[in-house]
Amino acid sequence: MKQHRRQDAILSLLQARGSCSIIELAEMLEVSDETIRRNVRPLIEKNYLQKVHGGVILAPQGEDEQPFGRRMQSNAVEKEQIANLLAGIIDNGDSLMIDTGSTTAYVARALRGHKDLSVVTNCTEIARTLVMGSGNQVHLAGGQLRRDDSAVFGSSALTFVSQFQVKYAILSIAAISLQGEFMDHHMLEAEFSRAMIKQAQQTIIVADSSKFGSRALIQACSLQQVDVLISNQAPPADLCALLEEYEVKLILP
Repeated sequence: MKQHRRQDAILSLLQARGSCSIIELAEMLEVSDETIRRNVRPLIEKNYLQKVHGGVILAPQGEDEQPFGRRMQSNAVEKEQIANLLAGIIDNGDSLMIDTGSTTAYVARALRGHKDLSVVTNCTEIARTLVMGSGNQVHLAGGQLRRDDSAVFGSSALTFVSQFQVKYAILSIAAISLQGEFMDHHMLEAEFSRAMIKQAQQTIIVADSSKFGSRALIQACSLQQVDVLISNQAPPADLCALLEEYEVKLILP
């Protein structure tokens, strides 16, 4: 198991259990105690985990990402541009899943003129924006409400999403590595993204150019799972080549 996948598994176990000893993690993942210590050390340094006597617990989340209000102000012109490009793809009557994020919040605003949309989301702000559209049906996932952006996560949200089949899954993303990894800061966000992808005919990533060449802790999806990337400017050449290789359509202004 590669390190980032093992770290993903460690975070999942801690999300379910609250805390684990190093010995328990080693037994559950069938590796040595020292391997677990090597894997949790970066998670502690990045404040995803906190060390306690004999083990680790989840750290309070949110320190590695700006509060939602500030993210809405950051690169606002670029995000609005991306949202307008996305709105040009969507037809009246389409079915969509939209995750929480500052860019997808701009997407919701850009879709206010559309009619008869069927929307599934875990973001109360996006739901509130789109429910005002003529003939729109908006389905809001239930679960644990996150204070920062009023988004909903957890097993109930994942189960809710699994009931729907939609044309498009529209995902915001925290980082896109030059190796073509689409990444998020938090486990719950990545889990929700994966659940959306399973229920959609096409997956669309909306991301401004500041996300290119950066990394976050958790891989949400791979190039093989993405159909369209919408951004405000072209990615670096290496990433462009990968998009072409995996037949990911790139939409730019």
